[in-house]
Amino acid sequence: MYVFVAVLPCSGYAYAEGFLSQSIESWIAAHVNAYQFFGGATRILTPDNLKTGVQKADWYSPVINKTYNEMADYYGTAVIPTGVRKPKEKATVERTVGMLSTWIIAALRNRQFFSLFELNQAIKDKLDDFNKKPFQKKEGCRESAFAEERPFLIPLPDKPFELSTWKIATVQLNYHIAVDKMYYSVPYEYIKYKVDARLTASMVEIFYQNTRIASHRRLYGNPGQYRTVIEHMPDKHRHYTQWNAQRFIKWAGDIGPHTEQAVKAIIASRKVEEQSYKTCIALLKLADTYSVERLEAACKKALSYTVTPNFRSVRTILKTGSDRQKPDAVEIPHENGTAFAFTRGAAYYGGGNNGE
Repeated sequence: MYVFVAVLPCSGYAYAEGFLSQSIESWIAAHVNAYQFFGGATRILTPDNLKTGVQKADWYSPVINKTYNEMADYYGTAVIPTGVRKPKEKATVERTVGMLSTWIIAALRNRQFFSLFELNQAIKDKLDDFNKKPFQKKEGCRESAFAEERPFLIPLPDKPFELSTWKIATVQLNYHIAVDKMYYSVPYEYIKYKVDARLTASMVEIFYQNTRIASHRRLYGNPGQYRTVIEHMPDKHRHYTQWNAQRFIKWAGDIGPHTEQAVKAIIASRKVEEQSYKTCIALLKLADTYSVERLEAACKKALSYTVTPNFRSVRTILKTGSDRQKPDAVEIPHENGTAFAFTRGAAYYGGGNNGE
């Protein structure tokens, strides 16, 4: 376990919480929870130089983690890390960490916990005792001293900061970026450009050179889903947004039942319905080239081969003219009725009425 400790400089009022890792998610959640606990934000944050919060430690211009810096801006505070190997710059928290090691870690060392929530409840109880412990050399305690310090904290926003992560993505030729196996559109003018994607639990925001160019509701569930804004599409592509499966099926039904069945099979063959639209249009447009009757006949012939015909098979039937061919044989049963054979008529052999 890792225990996060935050201390106010004047009163020494402390906050502590246990986490399973030192990830950026844990780091940000710890700060947000600490501010909620204090009921306000501090004007300055003085953290250690851990990589989660500080990407590059430097006395004059440290590089702060992008998400951490965003959180600080949200609460109106500034991040000023301590110097490398300069613990005296945050002496209050260093001293408090030492005391909490006795009051919390040592006190709970022989207890067994089965969840993080259960552990943090025990930490909260011990922390309450620590903050109410009387000072040795002056009157009051940390909690009573905090009552005087609290008015100087920055008021909290209406909503707590929402954790975000940043990723770099390249805009694909279909004017979408791939983020966590989901696809989000951006204006097509940015095709092949590298953009920054900011992800929160509910939103995906896309930036180019610090300017937001798109935002979407975040997708969850099966991978491969698309979130597309019509205005991001080129003019030629916007034409397809007017179509849906019901419209294609109705169009095919006007041609014939076999064409309708073929279109339904094409739509069902794709995981994402929109991916079948171009194929449906290409299939139905064959009626302009070969006639409605021939398209219906070709779909009927294709369905006799398979229950899931595709555009290529129907087009091949039309190109070769096999939809016009008529069978020259008739199937009749043998006398025993258990098998079938082909019997040709008398005209085929050039004989008489007796079929010789």
